[in-house]
Amino acid sequence: MSSTVSRRSFLGGLTVAVGSLTPDSALLAQTAAGAARQPRRRLELDEYDAAAKLAFNENPYGPSEAVMKAMNTAFKYDNRYGYPDGNLVQELAAHHGVRTENILLGAGSGEILQVADRAFLGGGRKVVGVTPTFSTVYEYAAGVRSESIILPLREDHGQDIGVLIKTAKNNHRDVGFIYLCTPNNPTGMLVTKQEIAQLLDGIPEDVPVLIDEAYHHYVDNPAYATSIPYVLEGRQVIVARTFSKIYGLAGMRLGYAVAPKPLIDRMRPHCTGSINALVKWAGVTALGDIASADRVRSTTLQLRRSTTAELEGMGFKVLPSEANFFMVHIRRPVPPVIDEFQGRGVLVGRPFPPMLEYLRVSVGTADEMRRFLTAFKEIVARKTSA
Repeated sequence: MSSTVSRRSFLGGLTVAVGSLTPDSALLAQTAAGAARQPRRRLELDEYDAAAKLAFNENPYGPSEAVMKAMNTAFKYDNRYGYPDGNLVQELAAHHGVRTENILLGAGSGEILQVADRAFLGGGRKVVGVTPTFSTVYEYAAGVRSESIILPLREDHGQDIGVLIKTAKNNHRDVGFIYLCTPNNPTGMLVTKQEIAQLLDGIPEDVPVLIDEAYHHYVDNPAYATSIPYVLEGRQVIVARTFSKIYGLAGMRLGYAVAPKPLIDRMRPHCTGSINALVKWAGVTALGDIASADRVRSTTLQLRRSTTAELEGMGFKVLPSEANFFMVHIRRPVPPVIDEFQGRGVLVGRPFPPMLEYLRVSVGTADEMRRFLTAFKEIVARKTSA
């Protein structure tokens, strides 16, 4: 059974290997599934265009001028199969210092997660991960009739590497792969390079680890490092990357995996091959347009720092983010606050149980962040201090 849930959706199909969890952590996962099922009103076109879009961790500036030009040029291939694609796979391999056999394209990195579930979760095997995180990987597991061993975050909202290791060992023969998102969505917090090494050295060596680096380009912390070097070592590591964030191609759908050839070979038969001509040329051009990516990164980090500093100045705790979003503790339930923001034309993130007093906010343009702060003062700060 295939799943057609996008990287932006989580429809509540979480399943839990309850025997492998504490009662509290099983309840967390079940609560997450219930909250995610709650629908939000779909905006009319004019409402959407006018809104400050701070809900989905997008690049608010869109593709660069060079990328737009490349896509426009590629329209001439719209009626063709087997068209020239700019040698995207070769360019990605060169970019990361790997072979083409180590690259697998997907329609967004969401497809990479879906393909991993199909490839590694057969025969009753399970995915091991935390909550909250990018939980679509668990929904995809349900789509292939598998279960997920879901663990809570630490009290400081970091991912507990020791518990992940213990869980993988205790359930070794039932584990299809471990999922790790760093920086984590929704917290924005890192798994450090030392913790990655600890995990890989601590688990059984035949257990794959899928490391989601969707927000890699925004990290500004020397404790972090990409896990692609482990691929070169032949470790059981799959790194997922996306063009949706720093490159502004969320609506065009392009992602990829970097992994040892044996893992890529297991995944490849499950790919749909649904990547279009325009985004292939966009991807090639984006990789070479380093200046544009650097501008997006520097602007985003500056706005994240200034916005979170203002929130902290008002007395609100903000988690230490290394992504293009952040979480602020508003000290009241999030769901009605989300609706109040939408009523003011500001779209913010959904609830992430069990962190139901933490609001996730994407970093938009300077104008969008001003609109957010104005609404925050009206909706949250005044009522909290009253």
